[in-house]
Amino acid sequence: MSKTATESPRLDRLDFAILRALQRDARLSLAEISAEVGLTTSPCWTRIRRLEEAGVIEGYSVRLNAEKVGLKDTVIVQLTLDSHSDEALQRFGRELEQIPEVLEAFLVSGDYDYYLRLAVADTRHYERLLREKLYKIPGIRHSKSSFVLRQLKRGELPLGS
Repeated sequence: MSKTATESPRLDRLDFAILRALQRDARLSLAEISAEVGLTTSPCWTRIRRLEEAGVIEGYSVRLNAEKVGLKDTVIVQLTLDSHSDEALQRFGRELEQIPEVLEAFLVSGDYDYYLRLAVADTRHYERLLREKLYKIPGIRHSKSSFVLRQLKRGELPLGS
C-alpha cells in the first residue's frame, strides 16, 4: 500500500540520522552519509529516495550570505488585511509570491494576520519596495515594520537524537 501525500512516513533512527547529516550539509557524498549513519551506500540511497518521494526531503538548496550578495538588511513586517475571506487570503498569497524580497510569509494568529520576512539592500530599497510593490496589493489595512539589528540564531529543524 503506497503512502498518500498527506500521510507521514514512519521514520526510524537511521532516517533521522540521514536527515540530520543532510540538513547540516546537503553536499555530503552518499559514501560520507552512509559512513556517518552506519549503512552501506545501497540501503542509504534507498532511504534517501524514500524520504524524497514521501516529501520529507522537499529539495536541496544553497544557503547564501545575504550581506555578501547586497541584501544586508532584514525586515520583519506585520500586516493586517481588510478581509479574511478565502479569496482575499489566496489573492494576497499570490501577490506575495511575485515579490522576490519576501523570503517568508506566515499567516498567524494574534493582533496581525501575517508576518513577513524580507531581504533588502537598505532603507531606500525597503521604502521603494513598500511604495512600488507591497502597498499596491489591494486589501492591506495596516502594517508595522521592524528592521532586524542582528541575527542571533539561524536554525535547523530539531530532529530526534
